[in-house]
Amino acid sequence: MSEDPMTRGVTVVVPHYGDPAPALGTIAALRAQEGAPTLQLVVVDDLSPVPFPDVDGVEVVRRMTNGGFGAAVGSGVERAAHPLLLVLNSDVALGPTFVADLVAAAAPWMPALVGPLVLDADGLPAPTARHFPTVTHQAVEWLTPLARFREHRLLHEAVGHDTRAVPGAVLPVDWVVGAAMLLPTEVFREVGGFDEGYVMNSEEVDLQRRLRDVGVPSVFVGTVTMTHTGGGSSDPTRRREWLVASRARYAERWGGPGARLRLTTALTAATAVNAVANTARRLAGRPVDPVATAREELRLARLRGPDPR
Repeated sequence: MSEDPMTRGVTVVVPHYGDPAPALGTIAALRAQEGAPTLQLVVVDDLSPVPFPDVDGVEVVRRMTNGGFGAAVGSGVERAAHPLLLVLNSDVALGPTFVADLVAAAAPWMPALVGPLVLDADGLPAPTARHFPTVTHQAVEWLTPLARFREHRLLHEAVGHDTRAVPGAVLPVDWVVGAAMLLPTEVFREVGGFDEGYVMNSEEVDLQRRLRDVGVPSVFVGTVTMTHTGGGSSDPTRRREWLVASRARYAERWGGPGARLRLTTALTAATAVNAVANTARRLAGRPVDPVATAREELRLARLRGPDPR
C-alpha cells in the first residue's frame, strides 16, 4: 500500500435507526470535511421507524428488515466503491479535518483497522481501546459496589480497558470501539465483514479478532479525536440486554470449551455480591429493591444470544 493515502477515496458507511437528526448532523459534518480524499457517503436505514430522508450527495440504502449494526454496515459496504472504508456511528461530532487527519495517521500502519480517540458528550476521553474480553473482565464490570472506584486506573484495566491509550498516544491494541473504524475495504470483505448474529455490541470485537488472525492489527490513534454522544441509533431500554447477550455469543465463539458456562457462573456469583450490597443499601434507606434487581441480573446472566430489536 505505497500509494499516497490522500489520493485514495473513502467510503463512509453510517447506519441509521431512530431519530434521523443525529445522522443528518454526522452527514453534514462529513460533507464539510476539508482536505479529505474523495468521500462516498452511504447511510443505511435499518428499517427505522423514522426513515432517513433523501439527501443530495448521499446514497441511502433502505433495508427491508432490521438486522442491527453489523447487518446495516454490511448492506452499506455492498455499495462501497473506494479502497478505504470508514464505519461511523450516526451520533458523532467531527472536526473539519477529521477524515483527512485519520487517513494520514493510519497510512503508516496499513493494512490495519484504525480508530481515533473517542470523547464523550462532556468532551472527556472515553475508554476507546480495550483488551480482548475475558470472563474476569465481565464479572468485575458486573459488580456494582465497585462503581465508586470507576475512575481508578486499576479498575479500568480490570474491566478490560487499555489504559495505555491516552490522548496523543498511537499504538497497536487488541481492539478499538466501533464508533469509528477505518480499514481497507477489501480487508473487511475478505474476512467476511461483521458477524450479523450480534445485532448490537461485540461485533467490532469479533471482527478485530478475525483480523488479528490474518495479521491485520488494530491501532489506536490518540492524535485524532471525535465526539460520540451515544444512543442515537439504539433503544436505550434494551441496550444492556443486547450488550450481555452479545458478550455471551462472543464467549461461546472465542472463549473455548465451557466459556459460556464460566461466564454465567461468574455473573451469577457477582449478582450474589450485588444482592448483599443492595440489601445493605436498602437498610440504609437507599431507594433500591435488592430482590427485583437480583432477578433482573440473573435473567440477563442467562441470556444465550441477541434478541431482535
